Amino acid sequence: MSGTAATPLHRALGVTDEELAAIVERLGRDPNDLELAMFSVMWSEHCSYKSSKPLLRTLPTGGDDVVAGPGENAGVMSIGDGLAVAFKLESHNHPSAVEPYQGAATGVGGILRDIFTMGARPIAILDGLKFGDPASPRTRHLVRGVVRGVGGYGNCVGVPTVGGELVFHPSYAENPLVNVMAVGLLEERLLTLAAAPGPGNLCILFGSTTGRDGIGGASILASATFGAEGQQKRPTVQVGDPFAEKLLIEASLELIEQGLVEGLQDLGAAGITCAVSETADRAKTGIAVDLDAIPRREEGMEPFEVMISESQERMLAVVLPEKAEAVLAVCRRWGLPAATIGRVTADGLITIVSGGIADDGSPLPGARVLARIPAAALTSDAIVHARVASAPTRRRPAPAPGLPVRQAGSLPERGMDSGAVLLALLADANLASRAWVTRQYDATVGTDTVEASERAAGVIRVKGTRKGLVMATDANARVGRIDPWLGAAMAVAECARNIAVTGARPLGVTNCLNYGSPERPEAFWELGEGVRGIADACRALGLPVTGGNVSLYNESLAGAIAPTAQIGIVGLLDELDLLVRPAFRAAGDAVVLLGSGGAGLGGSIYAELAGIDPDDPPPALDLAAEAALLRLLREAASARLLRSAQDVSGGGLAVALAECAFWGGIGADCAVPLHASPADDLFGEAPGRVVASVDPARLAELRALAERHGVPLRRIGTTGGDRLRIALGDPASATAEEGAVAEHGALDRTLAELREAWERGLPRALGEDAGDVVSVASEER
Repeated sequence: MSGTAATPLHRALGVTDEELAAIVERLGRDPNDLELAMFSVMWSEHCSYKSSKPLLRTLPTGGDDVVAGPGENAGVMSIGDGLAVAFKLESHNHPSAVEPYQGAATGVGGILRDIFTMGARPIAILDGLKFGDPASPRTRHLVRGVVRGVGGYGNCVGVPTVGGELVFHPSYAENPLVNVMAVGLLEERLLTLAAAPGPGNLCILFGSTTGRDGIGGASILASATFGAEGQQKRPTVQVGDPFAEKLLIEASLELIEQGLVEGLQDLGAAGITCAVSETADRAKTGIAVDLDAIPRREEGMEPFEVMISESQERMLAVVLPEKAEAVLAVCRRWGLPAATIGRVTADGLITIVSGGIADDGSPLPGARVLARIPAAALTSDAIVHARVASAPTRRRPAPAPGLPVRQAGSLPERGMDSGAVLLALLADANLASRAWVTRQYDATVGTDTVEASERAAGVIRVKGTRKGLVMATDANARVGRIDPWLGAAMAVAECARNIAVTGARPLGVTNCLNYGSPERPEAFWELGEGVRGIADACRALGLPVTGGNVSLYNESLAGAIAPTAQIGIVGLLDELDLLVRPAFRAAGDAVVLLGSGGAGLGGSIYAELAGIDPDDPPPALDLAAEAALLRLLREAASARLLRSAQDVSGGGLAVALAECAFWGGIGADCAVPLHASPADDLFGEAPGRVVASVDPARLAELRALAERHGVPLRRIGTTGGDRLRIALGDPASATAEEGAVAEHGALDRTLAELREAWERGLPRALGEDAGDVVSVASEER
């Protein structure tokens, strides 16, 4: 490993001149080549958070139910009865752009390890996937590879994929986003932290052997802008083995259950270097590593290759010497290679030795010390950059390349065929059925899945209790492109709403912040605004942020992605039989609209289809009203007042009503007052609204409860038949009978038409055979 006359080694490794000077200052000398390689991965954006750390400190992280928060491998929150839920959201964007199958597969493997490292058994996977134009050959290649990768790994490892989000937008054409969320369940007494306490303790590496695959993968590949050389980075993408991961899960949980480990850390980005430095720094200890003891799958590996390899399915256990044989026996029983590779020391240093180490961690006579670095210098004392933030001169840029540009005055309004617009929206790749994707995932392995795939939230039962866990992930990059604060805040609000419509109480938030280069002031401003939006929304809704991930440099030669704050939330249902589903359940029920939203088509799917003035504003967000709506939904579900509930989001009110109708196989006759325009009232995506159905005999109870919470309620229709009919009118012309309006034209379509458009939309957009798609809506009834 060496630089050239034209490119010094530190620059070839992605270390700037300023960072090299900081390394020299921390060491008190120049680093050697191995030390420089270790610093290069640990000080990468992916590992060090050197641009985002000051921003992340502004997020609310405390709460009565928080058991473990930011800084650990995953957030953990108590759910009562001695149980806790672990959850986290992470990215594998750049590796997936280079090699979609392995990039996505190893993203799943990595997030699962974050969960069981805490002592939790993984119980669910969700994915947030973002791509460019679905008609593009490149997009189709990426979609097929990523979906196969998520399914191939999750299916084989035996963890159900129960939900997620799939979005198409031109800004992701060259830089797709692959965000994966995992959820696990544990007994609080078994909570295990990633620390290396106790000088003299042993460090045992177990799992797959170490090879050259993945060298600099997530740490370097994910910390630079994509250029024309993207395909040359294919060798830096890790290679996953889900069957080895399954063995790793069982062995790790057995070690924890038997009390055999003092600390446990998975090996992901930066490999052994990250595992030993982070665990040592957390415990304020050091670790001496015997480089020769590390099992390898390839001959002739250089020391730097061994130390920064990102070979998958590996774990580092910190073990009392007297328990070492028991740990090795567990690994042998699960068929996993294991070796003692180091000792915990009291000097606070990461020391890499060739030739063996003594019981106290000192080098044996004749051994060579290859590197000696303070653990803190690699981790907690890593450089933090004071980036410059500057709002764009035009806060409201023109639509991304590929989007239609039309003046707002040309939007189809009173003369439009609203039924045709609804069919177009339901068939749009961003709103259509995800069955083509979800049928490639095993959503029921483990036998605890209650709801999965086509719903906004996945639901998992907690075995041995009456509880259920509800989980969802959301983002709103279209609004984020216009206003990054609003896009991030709306993502939190929508994700919390998707939890609350089931009757569950949202517990906490994990996030994945996908933004452009922090070295550009405009992109760093977008990141800061996104973090501020998350913080404001979480405080308003009373939700702690338990951890997450930052993915920067999501740019290509074509430009940056839309600012994308991916949000994940887990909620708790104390009584699973109180679960509220979105589908209409019976004819004759009252259809009500809970909450109210303002005008604004900016950032909506309708705006993309119809064309819109780039300065048209998105709808406003009232966080206090959102909090009141969440409280109402939980209380109404607890009182069994709701027959069904579905939040209004993508595609607006008309799409929400259509989904409720064809999912349940029951139509509805509705009347919606005309407030802004037909397009806005039917297809606007104003937040803070929920469509619900209720037994007419209990409508007065629901109305009284809504009034107590200060949430507007309006009856807009009645369920029944096999058609969806929505009449529009002016509020001023409404009669005394609630819901009656003077019509300006009605949307009137059969459920069969709506369902067919929804089911065939995505396969058609991707060029797949729509005839292979089985009717999901009819099965869900």
